[in-house]
Formats: sequence, structure tokens, C-alpha cells
Amino acid sequence: MLGYYIIIGGIALVSWAVSNTLKRKFEKYSKVHLRNGMSGREIAEKMLADHGIYDVEVISTPGQLTDHYNPKNKTVNLSESVYHQRNAAAAAVAAHECGHAVQHAKAYSWLQMRSTLVPVVSVTSGMSQWLIIGGLILGGAAGMGLGWWVAAAGVAFMGFATLFSFITLPVEYDASNRALAWLKNKNMVSQQEYQGSQDALKWAARTYLVAAIGALANLLYWAFQVFGGRD
Repeated sequence: MLGYYIIIGGIALVSWAVSNTLKRKFEKYSKVHLRNGMSGREIAEKMLADHGIYDVEVISTPGQLTDHYNPKNKTVNLSESVYHQRNAAAAAVAAHECGHAVQHAKAYSWLQMRSTLVPVVSVTSGMSQWLIIGGLILGGAAGMGLGWWVAAAGVAFMGFATLFSFITLPVEYDASNRALAWLKNKNMVSQQEYQGSQDALKWAARTYLVAAIGALANLLYWAFQVFGGRD
């Protein structure tokens, strides 16, 4: 138990450090103004047009770092600062989200797998740990009857969430690679602006990596609690 708390605590500390670094990076590159004077919205619309995508709308969404692509209604949702601002950070985020739109248009396999898992994970992730704990209380740790099956179902549900976290990694890294390639090949940014965009996206990707590692550590711990107690 102590080892588990040490590992989880370490992962939480790393996650906090990466998240804070990401915020600092975006603050830094928000001060690097684009020489072309384009806003995040204009960057996004041009990237979509350059890829022949005309059925995706670029819209503004409230909040900070709330940027995302919604494949259901085909919208690139940019946070208000990214939508309006004209800097390297905004260009990076806008292009990254459009990278997901390009993935969708090209039927990128990892994105399709993630989309398939979304409805499953939305149902199972919230109840997985409760099922495990409830099953263990009912005798699951000793491999006893109904309690074990309830706990095992909880582990399986948690496994879906962990799988989702790892499938997300290639999706996010690929979107960033598409964004950076477009920014560079189309000469949308200067060398300094490109380096800022690249650094910002690198740290954004690391948040997903830490989350995936944390999900795996959590899964392994609870799986051991359920299955390790069996003879």
C-alpha cells in the first residue's frame, strides 16, 4: 500500500510540474507575436482550407486551454484567447486542433479507435473504482464468489479507461506533427515562431503521457488487489 501511494504521489508531482511548465510555456510564447498578423481563428481556417476541408467550422469556446475538436458536429473549438490572439502559442494550438480535423477527414485509424471507445469509457470510467472497492468489501480479495466478479468487472472497466489514455497518445502526437509540418511547409511562421510552437506542443503532449502512465499505475495496483489475493 505504501509503495502505491509513493508511486501515485510521484506521478501526481510530475503531472503538476508538467502542467505548470505547460502554462509557463504558453505564457512565454503568447508574447511571441506572429509576423503574418493572423489570429488563431484565421490560422485554423487556412489550415483547414489547405487540406481541402470545408465542412468544419471554427468557433470560440469559453475558458483557458479548453481547445478541442468535436468530430460529432465537425467544429474546431478554440478558447477565446487562442481564437482572437496572434502569437506563436495561439498558432500552435489552432493548428493542433485542426490536425484532429485532418485526422478525421482522412479516417486516421487511431482517432477512429479512440472515438469508438468514447461512449464506453464515458460510462465505465466513473464506476470502475467503486465496483472494485465494493467487490473487495464483498470478499473479492480472497477470490470469493460474487464479490470477486464485481471487483473483476471494475478492473475491466478501469482497463478501458487506461486503454483510452494510451490510444490518445498517438492521436495527440500525430495532430501536433501535422500542425507543425503545415506551419513549416506553408511558411506560416518564422523560425523563432516555429520553435515556440514546437516547444509548446511538446509540453502539451507530455501532459497526456503522464496521464497515461498514471492510469496504468492505478490499473496495476487495483488489479493486484483483486487478482493477487487469489490462490
